[in-house]
Amino acid sequence: MSGRGTTIAAETASHAAEAAAHGFDLLPIVVLLVAAVIAVPLFKRLGLGSVLGYLAAGLAIGPFGFALFSDAQSILHVAELGVVMFLFVIGLEMQPSRLWAMRGEIFGLGLAQVGLCIALLICVGLALGYPVAPSFVAGTGFVLTSTAIAMQMLEERRALGQPKGRRIVSILLLEDLAIVPLLALVAFLAPGGEAVSTADRITAVGIGLAAIVGLIVAGRYLLDPMFRLLGRAKAREVMTAAALLVVLGAALVMQAAGLSMAMGAFLAGVLLSESSFRHQLEADVEPFRGVLLGLFFLGVGMALDLDIVAANAGLIAVSVVAYMTLKMSGIYVVARLFKADRSEAIERAVLMAQGGEFAFVLYAAATSVGILNAENNAILTAIIIVSMALTPAMTILHDRFMPRAGPSTEGIEVAHNLHASILMIGFGRFGQIVSQPLFANHCSISLIDTDTTAIREAANFGLKIHYGDGTRLDILHAAGAAEARMIVVAVDDAATVLKIVELVKAEFPHTPVLARAFDREHAVELLHAGATFQVRETFESALMMAEEALKILEVDAEAIADIMADTRQRDRDRLAIEMVEDVYASRHLIHGNMLVGAARDRKAPPKTD
Repeated sequence: MSGRGTTIAAETASHAAEAAAHGFDLLPIVVLLVAAVIAVPLFKRLGLGSVLGYLAAGLAIGPFGFALFSDAQSILHVAELGVVMFLFVIGLEMQPSRLWAMRGEIFGLGLAQVGLCIALLICVGLALGYPVAPSFVAGTGFVLTSTAIAMQMLEERRALGQPKGRRIVSILLLEDLAIVPLLALVAFLAPGGEAVSTADRITAVGIGLAAIVGLIVAGRYLLDPMFRLLGRAKAREVMTAAALLVVLGAALVMQAAGLSMAMGAFLAGVLLSESSFRHQLEADVEPFRGVLLGLFFLGVGMALDLDIVAANAGLIAVSVVAYMTLKMSGIYVVARLFKADRSEAIERAVLMAQGGEFAFVLYAAATSVGILNAENNAILTAIIIVSMALTPAMTILHDRFMPRAGPSTEGIEVAHNLHASILMIGFGRFGQIVSQPLFANHCSISLIDTDTTAIREAANFGLKIHYGDGTRLDILHAAGAAEARMIVVAVDDAATVLKIVELVKAEFPHTPVLARAFDREHAVELLHAGATFQVRETFESALMMAEEALKILEVDAEAIADIMADTRQRDRDRLAIEMVEDVYASRHLIHGNMLVGAARDRKAPPKTD
């Protein structure tokens, strides 16, 4: 990416002059937007992710598709700014305090996985007969996992907040950090580097270090006061312009010092990560980052030479299998070395087996400095794309043949022969609040939950929670439901709450059941199931906020009390009406089905033996 600022400026000026002379041509922009708007939602719907959608759209409209664009490189030159802004946003997320808190997993587990996988994947290029530098770049690019795909898979599995999910996120953070030194290393490995004298090399290093120090000093003492001053002006557009100025200015400084523009943007982000303006900066830069990064992936798709891919189909297939197999092996070995169980190690290997978006950035930078040629770039890009496309299929196969292991209950007591006046099922944020007044009144409470992480964390605060699934009748008996004076259902899942209430009322009909409702429809279902009392989790908190708003508006205290009482009563009346309507609708449906059945019987021909 470095060394292109003058070229980009010249091309931009040339395009601007041409547009002024002949009128601005909106057709290419419209074509790019149409391609993205169609492909990206479609691919996300198919579970393949937005990155593959952009790549497919670029391929379709590029010179090897419908040929609506003939020069993919010109788009890539401008779209590289998206990568720059992407690294700035990553820098904003890398608060030094956060990195320090996660230092063990990031710089221990993350470094071990990245280091071992790089050592393994370099061997693929060497085994195929390529020189060391291209083999290193090719293997390193594949090591960098697709953050977009991995995070999407973790979110779908609801694993982001679990320990195994946090460990994967830590590794992804290390990989995001690694792209900056890797881009610098690409420039160092460029052909002709050996011809540079020692004095020139020392001078270049000195200039680079001076630029970094200067940027750190400016970020430490100038940026926050500057944004504070601009914030007083209350001009939103100026703040946006200042955010872009910081990103592009830092990138320009690093480029002028012979370093990567991406490194400058990343450093600027880290320096501002503790600033009070961090969230506003991220919001200002995000639209530009998203559009330009999408444009970058479109450009990568356009630049994919299908003729080269077709001519090297065998090499691509062998490389995909070799890279993914070796990477999965490295991930599994490191996971086991760091005490992960077998199922977690296999799942991590499957989720992180593919190459990622940063590989395109690394390969583009290596091509620009001569480490890779156009054919190498096309082959490696195809390998990454195929690996990304295989990930959803591999995940489906993993889930089918390697069922997810249940949560480990090692060191956790399972509910057995419990006795208390209250049985509380679920001890998340809702259950914790409900329990406080009960504990304050010295009530005896048996707590059961299925979240092993929450159980272990609660033990650190002296709370005893037993492992138990409230949807199982044997667990309810073991937890003392038969002797409890009351059962509180505070589980964080609407369907599970309803199932527990129905089971409890069927087995212990005389025991009062207080249940957590999620919305009005769920509340009606719980009342039908026999819940003694239900409360929607946001209802009372919303009423309290409304009450406080009336106080700020200086409404009379008695009037406020009347208004709140009336609001609660009207809500109870609506629930009662909906209960009646629901029963009536059910009876009407049954009666209608009976009529239809009778009519069908009348029309049916007589049966014969």
